[in-house]
Amino acid sequence: QAQLVESGGGSVQAGDSLRVSCVVSGLVFADYSLGWFRQVPGKEHVFVAAIRWNGGTYYADSVKGRFTISRDNAKNTMYLQMSNLKPDDTAVYYCAADILRASDFHIPNYDYWGQGTQVTVSS
Repeated sequence: QAQLVESGGGSVQAGDSLRVSCVVSGLVFADYSLGWFRQVPGKEHVFVAAIRWNGGTYYADSVKGRFTISRDNAKNTMYLQMSNLKPDDTAVYYCAADILRASDFHIPNYDYWGQGTQVTVSS
C-alpha cells in the first residue's frame, strides 16, 4: 500500500527559507510523477509544483523563482525548497503521486496523497 509522509513544515518569518520533504513507500517511486499542493481552510487544493518521473518540472506562477522542486529516486524522497517566503504561502502543504502523469499537473486528481504539513509565514 502506497504511503506518502510529509515533513519539514513549521513557522517562519517573511523572507525566510524552508524545505519540506515527502518520503514515499509502497510503490515504484521512479515510475511516478509527483506534485506539491497547498490548502488553506475552506478552500480547494492549489497546485504549487510538480516533477515528472523523468525529471521535468512545473511551477505555479505564484512560486516561480522562489520555490524549487526536486526528487531523489535513491531515497524515495521529493523535496520542495521554498525561499523568500510570504504570508500568502501559509497553508498545509500536501505531496501527491500519480503514475506516469504527463500533463495537467495542476489538477488535484493524483492517485495518492500524504496527510500534509503546516507551513506558517508571519509578516
